Order: sequence, then structure tokens, then C-alpha cells
Amino acid sequence: MNQPPTAGRPDCPHCRGAGIEVKASGGEFARAAVCSCVPVCPVCDGTGRVDLLQDGHPAVARCRCRILYDRAGLFDHAQIPARHAKSTLESFKKNEGTTAGFTKAWAWLEQYKPGSENRGLVLWGKVGRGKTHLLAALLRDLVFRHGVETRFIEFSRLLLLLKEGYEKGVSDAPVLAEISQTPVLAIDELGKGRLTDWELRVIDDVVSRRYNAMTCTLFTTNYAPAIATGSLPTNLATGADLAQSLGDRVGDRVYSRLREMGTFVEMGGPDYRELRG
Repeated sequence: MNQPPTAGRPDCPHCRGAGIEVKASGGEFARAAVCSCVPVCPVCDGTGRVDLLQDGHPAVARCRCRILYDRAGLFDHAQIPARHAKSTLESFKKNEGTTAGFTKAWAWLEQYKPGSENRGLVLWGKVGRGKTHLLAALLRDLVFRHGVETRFIEFSRLLLLLKEGYEKGVSDAPVLAEISQTPVLAIDELGKGRLTDWELRVIDDVVSRRYNAMTCTLFTTNYAPAIATGSLPTNLATGADLAQSLGDRVGDRVYSRLREMGTFVEMGGPDYRELRG
């Protein structure tokens, strides 16, 4: 009996058997498409529709081969930066400083249960330790393995989207609603920027919405976890100064909720960017 294809060829150099190829595509975000190695479905002949009988009456159903197309669409919806089109768990460069963090993130992924309440993660450490690579790789796996709806957004981009809306006279409600309702949200570079009163209100709003909805949230930050101790000098040029704690940057209320929402995982080791040259 013919079966709909739900994977590609194991020897395919483009998708490595996943059936979906991810490319940078020249735009801001990485894009996914069903790989050319996936054959035309013998069940639906590529139409995506199958005829069947339901309670003795003719009916039309969606073919199982559409799973690949659905997950490619979910990946595009995640808006992972084009720079991380090839960022996978397999391509993550482990070393003495990053192996422990990678192992904990991998364990979190293995324990993730779609449709259930899942704790999140806070990947923290200095710049260049592979935090964003790992964040993108985790979302990629959630999409392709479990078909989970995810969303990646850098904190500074979130602020930009809100400001652009204000300038156009558009409410921030749609943006914040999407951010709060996405099953798995990944916020990159939490704590980055000047953190004006308005920016702190945005952080508090987003974290509170996710906290109250009990939805899974992943974060990266350049700041170490600690209880807020007050304002200290920061290096705005690199955002890498750990003299300030994450609690100092976001406030003790938000920090307390972050501790409850997810597990803090340190990413150590050398700066990959310096190693590259």
C-alpha cells in the first residue's frame, strides 16, 4: 500500500533526510521549503487531497504528505534570522566551556511535551558564546520534530516594531497579543539597550503576559543571573558587561518571574567571533 512521503532521502546533501531545506534566501529571515528530493506523493498525486468515505458518504481529507509543507510554513512563521539558517544542534560547536550548557539545553528539548505546560530556558553568558545559535536550533527542532508554533524575536526588534506602530498611529495590541499567545516564544538579547522607563514597561508587559498564560518562553541574555542590586555602569558599545546582573537590568519583579518561568543555563567558553578571526 502506498504511503505519503513525510521525509526526504537520507543521503540528500540539502536536507539530510529531513525533507525540508532551510536557506538564508537573501532576505532578513531564513526560509524553509520542501526539498526537491521528496517524491510526488503517490497517495494524492501531489494535490494534498484524498477521497474517502465518511459514514458511508464521499468526503475529502487532507493528505498526510502536507505535514512537510505545514512545518516549512511554521518555520517561516518563526522568523529566525537569515544568519542562523544553518544553525542546528548538529552544527553547534561544543568546547569545554559550552558543552555543559548545550547538554542542559538538549535535555530540556528531549523533555519538551507539545500541548503541555513546559518550563522555559534562560541562556546566559558573555557575547559570542553561541547563545543565539542554540536558541535558533532549539526552535528549528521544535518545529521540524513536533510541529510546534514558535516565534523568534530580538528584544531591540520588538521595541522597533512597537515604535513603528506608534508612528503610524497603530495600537501595540496586535504585536503584544501575538507575542503573548505564541506557544513557544524566543526573546534574544534580553536586557540589551538603554532600558528607559518605556522599555522596562515593555519587558514587564511581555514577561507578565507569558507568565500569566503559563506559556513556554526562551531567552538569551549577556547578563548573569542575580538579585537586583541597583544601577551600575554598563558598556553600551558591546552590551557584554556582566558587572550588572540581569536583575539590575530588568528589575526584581521581572527577574523573579523569569526564575519561576524557566531554568537558567550558563554558556561559557571562548568568544567564537574572536576564534574565527
